[in-house]
Amino acid sequence: MFLKAVFPGKYIQGEGVLAQLPDWVKLLGKKGLILASPTVKDKILPGYTGDLTENSICIEPFQGECCENELKRLSSIITCKDVDVLVGMGGGKTIDTAKIAADRLGIPVIIVPTIASTDAPCSGCAVLYSEEGFFQSVYYQKMNPQLVLVDTTVIADSPTRFLISGMGDALATWFEARSCDRTRSANECGGYSTMAGLNLARLCYDTLLMYGSAAKIAGEKHIVTPALNHIVEANILLSGIGFESSGLAAAHSIHNGLTALEETHSFYHGEKVAFGVLTGLQLTDASPQESAEVFSFCEEIGLPTTLADIGLNNTDRNKLMKAAEKACAPTEAIHHEVGTITPGKVLNAMLAADGMGELRKNNKLVKF
Repeated sequence: MFLKAVFPGKYIQGEGVLAQLPDWVKLLGKKGLILASPTVKDKILPGYTGDLTENSICIEPFQGECCENELKRLSSIITCKDVDVLVGMGGGKTIDTAKIAADRLGIPVIIVPTIASTDAPCSGCAVLYSEEGFFQSVYYQKMNPQLVLVDTTVIADSPTRFLISGMGDALATWFEARSCDRTRSANECGGYSTMAGLNLARLCYDTLLMYGSAAKIAGEKHIVTPALNHIVEANILLSGIGFESSGLAAAHSIHNGLTALEETHSFYHGEKVAFGVLTGLQLTDASPQESAEVFSFCEEIGLPTTLADIGLNNTDRNKLMKAAEKACAPTEAIHHEVGTITPGKVLNAMLAADGMGELRKNNKLVKF
């Protein structure tokens, strides 16, 4: 394998940048279509509708699931209306649907995330689900999005839980990148990490520790501050490039395992990933100082640190073993960690992380 790294074509972040959308559509094509989530359609776009229609941009509501039927419906609309630029505006599933549809039709895609809850906007992969919402497969596009447009005013107006969840997802980036580098494991674009990918992953972690708490305060007050800007960049750009160009490991596999337990379904992706990070640190024998640093960060901004925090209060070992077994499926990235990883080891690491979290909550353990 060779060194490989992938990036979005352009990344623009700032207050009010949504107003630039018509200009970017004109630059990339002649007629645009916005696939809009319900929140975007009802609360964000009304103030822009005049400008959009005057610039040959139409709006199509997203139907709620990134599945084959929705992709067929959207593709038909794009073809019938002679659309040559697609805009995905909203949360993760809206964005993923736009990325896949544009890739299949060979047209440019502009991504406008309205929350900073995951690192999906910059990536060249998306998740396909069944109509009922069950995971089916990961779909890899030929190219990353041509443009990612991040309006921090819109992000600041969203519920703070999304921003915190995004920090949980971004928290995994450095630790998983480091594991892939140690074991010479493939990244998400089929190569070895470049120095750029690895160092952006580290910058992502350092940014979270430095600005996470202040960004949370800004989010709660719905204001844009330098700290909020830094965390939005970490959640979306640094984590997006870091995970794709450096690779995944234990944290995301443990997240995938936890999805097997119905009790966790009401919790966001980044919240479960954060507990996956804490579990991964126990699994890989991280130093007590490093483990304590990550626990402290999670406690400070409100990410889960115990199984109870993700709906698994008093869950028996047999049930948790189902999650551990799913996390260790042969295709899972947890096998990018050093050594042989087994469901038993993962179960023990989950229980160890949970126990550590409980001790810290009860002030029975000295916090670094």
